[in-house]
Amino acid sequence: MSSHGSSNTGSKTNTGMSSQVKTPANAGVGEDKPKLFDAQGSIGKQFTDEGAIGGAAQKIGGPLAKDGAIGKQFNADGSIGGSVQNTLGGQSGRSN
Repeated sequence: MSSHGSSNTGSKTNTGMSSQVKTPANAGVGEDKPKLFDAQGSIGKQFTDEGAIGGAAQKIGGPLAKDGAIGKQFNADGSIGGSVQNTLGGQSGRSN
């Protein structure tokens, strides 16, 4: 018995492995993650129209907008963005 009169060997109502509980520390563990320069990766997403770089170009508009002469080259289907996506994009291996 412990000092406060309870037993350490009581029944456990929530048994299981701790890895079954999702927390910020283990979120994404064992899942495929995008590479850095992928359109969903931490660097590549900055070039999308919602990202910091692509969003600024979208606000300027004109040829820099996502459907403009320059901007459309930077999306995942464009010549520049497509080359980066094909070469450096995709999924990396599992996180562990």
